[in-house]
Amino acid sequence: MHDVVIVGAGPVGLFVACELGLAGCSVLVLEREPEANSPWRAAPLGMRGLFAASVEAFQRRGLLDPLLSASGVQNVPGTDASGRRGAGHFAGIMLDPANIDDSALPFRLPNAAPEAVMTDLEVIESVLSEQAAKLGVEIRRGVAVSDLAQYDDKVVLYAGEDEYPARWVVGCDGGRSTVRKLAGFEFVGTEPQFTGYTVLATIADPEKLKPGINLTPNGMYLKRETDGHLGYMDFDGGAFDRSQEPTREHLQTVLRRVSGTDVTLTDIQLSSTFTDRAKQTTSYRNGRVLLAGDAAHIMSPLGGQGLNIGMGDAINLGWKLAATVLGHAPEGLLDTYTAERHRFGALALEWTRAQVAAMRPDPHSQAVQSLIRDLLATTDGTTYVYAKFLGASIRYDLGDSHPLVGRVAPEFELTDGVRLSDLMQDGRGVVLDFSADQNLRDSASHWENRVRYVAGAARDDLGVGAVLVRPDGVVAWAGEGSSDREAFERAVRQWFGNPELSR
Repeated sequence: MHDVVIVGAGPVGLFVACELGLAGCSVLVLEREPEANSPWRAAPLGMRGLFAASVEAFQRRGLLDPLLSASGVQNVPGTDASGRRGAGHFAGIMLDPANIDDSALPFRLPNAAPEAVMTDLEVIESVLSEQAAKLGVEIRRGVAVSDLAQYDDKVVLYAGEDEYPARWVVGCDGGRSTVRKLAGFEFVGTEPQFTGYTVLATIADPEKLKPGINLTPNGMYLKRETDGHLGYMDFDGGAFDRSQEPTREHLQTVLRRVSGTDVTLTDIQLSSTFTDRAKQTTSYRNGRVLLAGDAAHIMSPLGGQGLNIGMGDAINLGWKLAATVLGHAPEGLLDTYTAERHRFGALALEWTRAQVAAMRPDPHSQAVQSLIRDLLATTDGTTYVYAKFLGASIRYDLGDSHPLVGRVAPEFELTDGVRLSDLMQDGRGVVLDFSADQNLRDSASHWENRVRYVAGAARDDLGVGAVLVRPDGVVAWAGEGSSDREAFERAVRQWFGNPELSR
């Protein structure tokens, strides 16, 4: 019996698997697709944006360089004169990097990692699959889960005649999650406003379509730099999505209506539909079954939120489930997964709903769109939206009023050149003690198997004497070193358990 079986070998499932494997858990990943390669996961159709919080997660595990190398320089967005990469959009309205106020982004320090990486799903999955294999994770493809039985001490998954028992199961099997349905999760939210289309086609007269994102009186269309790669939205209430196979004639008719042109599609290589249906499970855990990524929440792909919110789930869940499996988790640690991530899933749903509301082809929505354009022409408006993309606005309520606690830790750099991300590659928490007396050393030594202690002056300590950073990169405590020793020990126990507990 495995410690954990993960259903779904997408980026979210593979990242969870790597976190568990890094901690020494036995992990099996089941994937219904028989092959890893798919035209929908490779460029250009599989192109996705990983924003700062996700990029930094790869950096903390030593996986950023392989990701960038596999992605290729041409897949990273261009930079403006200040060196900033593409800033994204809100409701199809592009952000101007020149309007971003870096000083308003909380607790940012210089970081060699880019603020965003454009890559494709195939690359992400390849990098994570290779890492998973190194960590002893087994991936079985062509296995479709058909049933599930949950007991007090285990869960059994069924795929035809085969059984897969595990102490825990994590469903990362997408928006139509089988695990979610079999485990009885409640899934609530709003119904769609549009049917979206992703198409790879031969276009007889491509000059009739403007490059980039184009808002029109009848919807929106996106013409990518790659020949024939189109995306467009038809505000039909989601009526067409998955109701029938889209023909060339239908795809052309909708594109002409949305774009306001008489463009001609002569051949369709690939096509699919999607909607802005926005739903979320009421909890991310049901007994010994947990959900992450699209299995826990679905939303429109506007702004690339789905992948990044899913990666946030994986980053948050992995170390907590590992600690639970290994027997040293403090009471209630696994429940903090839902407590912390459900709120941000709900906010992401609101974020995409707001964009859809501004993009509807009616006078009221177009008035809202005009207002948003005015706001995004200001420094405050652009910086607010950009911070959402970066993940810089994420702050968990950890019961501590210090403004750094609950945020993703800045990339602290010691005067000897060692960076925080260098210290986190083994999956342990980290104590950075910037104080001269180093009196936290003795306290931290009791948790040395779970927390790495490092002392030294920082190039910029942001005014704190010491910080405790969880394995997911979140600051769990910040204080003034030796004077806060009792508070430090309470925080370590809260997140890493009692030092004598182990598997």
